[in-house]
Amino acid sequence: MELCWALLELLALLLLGGCSGSSQHSLRYQYVVVSEPSEGLPQFFMAGYLDGQLITYYDSQKKEKMPKVSWMKEVDKEDPEYWKDGNEILKATEQVLQEDLRNVQYRYKQKGGFHTWQTAYGCELRGNNSKGGYSQYGYDGRTFLAFDKETVSWVASDPQAQITKENWDANWQWSQVNKFYLEKECIEWLEKYLSYRKKEMLPRTETPV
Repeated sequence: MELCWALLELLALLLLGGCSGSSQHSLRYQYVVVSEPSEGLPQFFMAGYLDGQLITYYDSQKKEKMPKVSWMKEVDKEDPEYWKDGNEILKATEQVLQEDLRNVQYRYKQKGGFHTWQTAYGCELRGNNSKGGYSQYGYDGRTFLAFDKETVSWVASDPQAQITKENWDANWQWSQVNKFYLEKECIEWLEKYLSYRKKEMLPRTETPV
């Protein structure tokens, strides 16, 4: 899986935006689809990070969303179906992103070769008590579309992205869902994960005999 992690790190550096350097705590996700999978490089993979630490992972080879830190298993206590539901959502997401990649390749008239389609989104709690969130899509490491929460619309990076922008802007309900997720639901998950991590870090007390 070395190729997978190397590609994730490279795309994270190339794709602009994301959480600001002033964030106190952050929750972010990266989804990547590649046009030509190979050994050690799944066609689709997802990674979730809390404060830069990998906490969950999924790929199209294992088809199982997995916790990467012990405290993530705490979510089972509140939602026993969390991991099962996550698997189904990610399987569906893979199909959508694969179709996106094919459409974007067509826009750029690039039928063959190795190409990537990435979505990155997340939220943050800043030191000044403010909150932030972002969502963007990238093609071959370049920003393709970025979501503007204030105008509830997508910002195109070049003429090839303009058609997609217009189609996505026309889906007003989906844009509202994105805004709600970034401003509320994502923050709630961030705070929940922070509480799980804090609980595990608390010193254990021995039960009196």
